[in-house]
Amino acid sequence: MIASGKGVRAVAVLEASKGMLALLVAIGLHAYAGQNLSALATQWMTHLHLNPASHYPGIFISAVSAVSPSSLTLMAIGAAAYTLIRFIEAYGLWHNLRWTQWFALVSGAIYLPLELYEVVNHFNLMSVVVLIINLLVVGYMYLVLFPRRVSI
Repeated sequence: MIASGKGVRAVAVLEASKGMLALLVAIGLHAYAGQNLSALATQWMTHLHLNPASHYPGIFISAVSAVSPSSLTLMAIGAAAYTLIRFIEAYGLWHNLRWTQWFALVSGAIYLPLELYEVVNHFNLMSVVVLIINLLVVGYMYLVLFPRRVSI
């Protein structure tokens, strides 16, 4: 049988960390919602000593210019909703609520095919690390929800 206390709390900390990151993204998106993104992107390129008229900086500036303030606000709302979900999950895991253990298992398992695809088709260290962490979380939550009975 698996001891779920510390492990489940470790998963709760991971989920809370994901929530904090999403909160920072939401705040950042909201902060730029009313600004001229094209001018801001050009300013960033100049600050980084890149020529805004060259190929890749130009692609970035064009992509940023296509984002409307309303779509930026919608992205901020989406990030805030994701934040709320992660914080609720972290709270529930910390307090050992069974439904959040199921939620952690299912929400982690949903991403596995996408993460596996990413590792196979766009191999890099970050995608491998994300896949391994998610496999550990999903596997651990499975063991918490379906403990093996040891018979002697």
